[in-house]
Amino acid sequence: MMALSIFISLTLIFIFISHFPSSHAEPFIGVNYGQVADNLPPPSETAKLLQSTSIQKVRLYGADPAIIKALAGTGVGILIGAANGDVPSLASDPNAATQWINSNVLPFYPASKIILITVGNEVLMSNDPNLVNQLLPAMQNVQKALEAVSLGGKIKVSTVHAMTVLGSSDPPSSGSFAAGYQTGLKGILQFLSDTGSPFAINPYPFFAYQSDPRPETLSFCLFQPNAGRVDSKTGIKYTNMFDAQVDAVHSALKSMGFEKVEIVVAETGWASRGDANEVGTSVDNAKAYNGNLIAHLKSMIGTPLMPGKPVDTYIFALYEENLKPGPSSERAFGLFKTDLSMAYDVGLAKSSSSGSNSSGQTPSGKVTSTGWCVPKKGATNEQLQASLDWACGQGIDCGAIQPGGACFEPNNVASHAAYAMNMYYQKSPKQTTDCDFSKTATVTSQNPSYNSCVYPGGGGGGAAGSKAVMNKYVSSDKVEKTNGAMETKLSSSLSCLLIFMFLVFHVNM
Repeated sequence: MMALSIFISLTLIFIFISHFPSSHAEPFIGVNYGQVADNLPPPSETAKLLQSTSIQKVRLYGADPAIIKALAGTGVGILIGAANGDVPSLASDPNAATQWINSNVLPFYPASKIILITVGNEVLMSNDPNLVNQLLPAMQNVQKALEAVSLGGKIKVSTVHAMTVLGSSDPPSSGSFAAGYQTGLKGILQFLSDTGSPFAINPYPFFAYQSDPRPETLSFCLFQPNAGRVDSKTGIKYTNMFDAQVDAVHSALKSMGFEKVEIVVAETGWASRGDANEVGTSVDNAKAYNGNLIAHLKSMIGTPLMPGKPVDTYIFALYEENLKPGPSSERAFGLFKTDLSMAYDVGLAKSSSSGSNSSGQTPSGKVTSTGWCVPKKGATNEQLQASLDWACGQGIDCGAIQPGGACFEPNNVASHAAYAMNMYYQKSPKQTTDCDFSKTATVTSQNPSYNSCVYPGGGGGGAAGSKAVMNKYVSSDKVEKTNGAMETKLSSSLSCLLIFMFLVFHVNM
């Protein structure tokens, strides 16, 4: 009887925890923290800045102790790096690897949440055969040094690659590594597979657009509404370059027998300014790319070949680095200025990414339109995903369709796109074109609100205040994704039943 009572008690605790509201922090959104500058704020101020955002991971190119220490206790995951110049000694001398771990990890871990060590950066692109040959032994020695202090598996070891490691990337299903790199990569990929470490790579739609500066390419790169590009082998239509590049990497891994190795995007971003000959560099484009990328990641849609899970992505960069050499664009990737203000708003502030707007009001606090903007019948998931990414990148509050939000369930593209389209429409001047989304949306007089999910809009009519029990974007979805409300009711009933059993057993003891 006592064992059963304990079991029921633990079950109740589990149910309580599982129903507790989740945080809106995004564990898959990171940022690169470069230091090639002479005007950066103190690490302590940066730590405070990060805590005011939904950024949950930071990539360092080295292992600056002041930064690592400043991030202690914040819960922010830290990726630290051994420089290319460290690779030869780490490869040739296991004691050097031990000393590296003793100096850069042990004084800070676990208070500082170090999660990954990258050994070298784009080493395969160095054209130094000796350095390339030393890369895997260096990674192996760092791994052994971690295992020697019981940190193997707790802290992963990898290296970072440029997209040019691919010999083919179009179409994405034909992605493969360049022949010259395959021999060296095979050992590295086996190491990553054996240790459960990720394959880290730097995809940049920004550079893809610079090599193909057509208007349709820009829309494709910025997650904006576009005609899409069909993979001729799979028939999959891609609506953005990021997904296409990441899936090409996935295909390349699969072609070598390592499709289960996780992909981490170690760098991606867009320059907000550049030289006269650098096409596409503008604040508007940088805001569109980074904002729409973040919205895409938050949608949890994943990529066509890896659906349902966002790829861990580190945006380049936290700050502008005023001492970086090269064209002007190299010094114009910062999301924040060094005075800690935003360079432009991409929806990273916790106040703009958490919570749900369930008051039935627009972001301005007023409902000024008549009707609601919703997807047209026949709109494809690809079209709706592109519209969802674009709308959430325009500064509207998409918190309600994030995990834990009032409109997250059902977790499907049609429902999330409907909410985002309407939020954008309510915020806009309410022109007909504001509810167009490349001919995939229309204004309706039927309130699409359901349960606790309230769609702002409706004007002064009574319809705005009367919520439907379930809108068509919920009821028309697949069975396994339409049961959010039913599961909640069932879970609540189960909770009540278990509580009753718990009380009965305690009374009879």
